Amino acid sequence: MTPARAADGQDEAPVVRIGDQTTPYRRRIRLVHTEPGVVWGGLEDDFHHFQVTLRHDGTHVTGIAMHAERWPWATCPDAGKNLEALVGMELSDRCTAVASVTDPKWNCTHQFDLAGLCVTHAVRAAEVRQYDVELPPATDGEIRPRLWIDGELALEYRLAVDVGRTRTLLGPEQFVDAPWRGGFMKWSEANLPAEESEAAIVLRRSCDIGMGRGMDLEAIPVAIDLAEIMTGVCYSMQPDVMPVAFRNRGSIRDFGEHPDALLRDTPGSSDAPSASEA
Repeated sequence: MTPARAADGQDEAPVVRIGDQTTPYRRRIRLVHTEPGVVWGGLEDDFHHFQVTLRHDGTHVTGIAMHAERWPWATCPDAGKNLEALVGMELSDRCTAVASVTDPKWNCTHQFDLAGLCVTHAVRAAEVRQYDVELPPATDGEIRPRLWIDGELALEYRLAVDVGRTRTLLGPEQFVDAPWRGGFMKWSEANLPAEESEAAIVLRRSCDIGMGRGMDLEAIPVAIDLAEIMTGVCYSMQPDVMPVAFRNRGSIRDFGEHPDALLRDTPGSSDAPSASEA
């Protein structure tokens, strides 16, 4: 696999059909106060690159817009318009507060998560917040997903993985009672301070999405083919949308060995830590 090269000579993540399973899945989220009353957020991984711009008056959301750079299903960009339901909501230090305003399942999961993170960043003093996730291959039946916040290692899960890819949370100790499937976010919000809960949720979401690395997702031509297991989970998987949610082939990138290509040349990139510092 030969990396592409950007115009400035920097390596770019190559376009692939299936990611290299010997290297980690990576995800980067960056949140930036670009000017007073404006928060920009970017999210990028193998399968997605979305950006959200949120406007606020210091207490409430006054405007929101989504920009799609890269997406897995033809209908994903259409979900952005549903974020407009968040206009008027009160700002919060809880990233899940957006779910009390509108139904996440009628949104793109990643756009919606990013919007929630923009809401919390609006009340955060720091100009830039960056989350970097690494989900390495399993070793001896165990995976250790890790999360860096602004270049500092902040959280590491221990997951046991069986032959059917079922995952069981082994640690850290404060998380062993958390329901890994069905209810993790609610448990996190009920049991952890806001900043710790946000970090736990960011890493938890990445653990699910990272399972797609190594799968031949482009073999699925249209979302309706996943109806038995995916119906209703997000905008593109709604029954009326699935028949026209065609696979956006050629959109997968492999960032396993190219972490610094994530969110390159986007707001805050010059101030954020590089992957080599994380």
